[in-house]
Amino acid sequence: MTSAVRLDSSAQQTMSTDLPPSLLDAKSVDLSHGNTMALACVADSVVTLTDEAQLDSFMASYANNPEHQPSLFVLSGGSNVLLPAQLEATVLQPQMRGITMTAQTERYVDIEVMAGENWHDFVVYSVEQGWYGLENLALIPGLTGAAPVQNIGAYGVQLEDCLQYVRAYHLPTQTWHRLSLTDCQFGYRDSVFKRTPNTWLISRVGFRLHTDASKILASYGDVQTVAQRYAEQKNRLQPTPADVMQAIIDIRQQKLPDPKQLPNCGSFFQNPIISQAQFATLQQTYPTIVGYPIPDATVKVAAGWLIEQAGLKGGGIVPIVTHQQQALVLTNHSPYQATQDDVATAQYYIAAHVYEKFAIQLSREPVWINADGSIGYDEHVV
Repeated sequence: MTSAVRLDSSAQQTMSTDLPPSLLDAKSVDLSHGNTMALACVADSVVTLTDEAQLDSFMASYANNPEHQPSLFVLSGGSNVLLPAQLEATVLQPQMRGITMTAQTERYVDIEVMAGENWHDFVVYSVEQGWYGLENLALIPGLTGAAPVQNIGAYGVQLEDCLQYVRAYHLPTQTWHRLSLTDCQFGYRDSVFKRTPNTWLISRVGFRLHTDASKILASYGDVQTVAQRYAEQKNRLQPTPADVMQAIIDIRQQKLPDPKQLPNCGSFFQNPIISQAQFATLQQTYPTIVGYPIPDATVKVAAGWLIEQAGLKGGGIVPIVTHQQQALVLTNHSPYQATQDDVATAQYYIAAHVYEKFAIQLSREPVWINADGSIGYDEHVV
């Protein structure tokens, strides 16, 4: 568990105390509508940032009150977090907007996207512009600034495949940094930002996207079949990136509930990675088990399949239950009233049943937020 962010004393001595009037700093803010799981939450204060200079100004004021510094908590679109009923912290919400092309060749374009841009809208825009590589990540909820934290991925593609750099503010030392792909230390649904929470505030992300429409990844799950159908409807032999993107949108809409209609935070459990030997043993008992070999001699198993086979598709403990169409998604049937405790009860119940049946440990994907804004690390939930 992390402690509250505190600043270097040397930085505190050089900062101004003036807070710009354009900076929105609201007190006792209801964040129930600010997280896609719609958990009841009230934050002590919320600071909305629409440009990078505002962050410098706010941190100046923050540094000059060392005796009464509240914890800082960085919150993006709220699509991958589980908030507490009372968040005793100052919430920083990066809402910077803008998409800029920074370089272009015959083979690729470099694009810089501000943190406050809606992720799905950016993916659609990039495909419309003829910039490819992100189409498999369509319809993932949230803002662009949060995408590197989780190293979001879907249908065989991860964010790191196209990312070049991240511009981020290091809160403890009040310094701006440009972090390279290597600096981000990406792993499966992991990054340096996730492992050091409330340390970095991402303001913009740089991508390199290719312009070759024939380079598509459409062999994952049902994508190839649906994308090929779109291509044939338009008298094309092969699917285009736009076909792949539309196929993924259709598949996700059929399987995943819209958070605006049924609150959820997307895939709740990570797909567990097990040894090839364990997978082979399970195959003998469960021939239809779904797994994807990984180059390091392990297998990524579909967590949704495990949950469904454990008899928990559409199950859980009310008000938190798995979705009828996709067991990997936990849904909230008491929006703005259900709490973290309700989620914890359901997740432990589901994970325990899966472990009992398959001896596979599930890990939670969304980030658990403690009351002081620090991160809970009990990701293995059984």
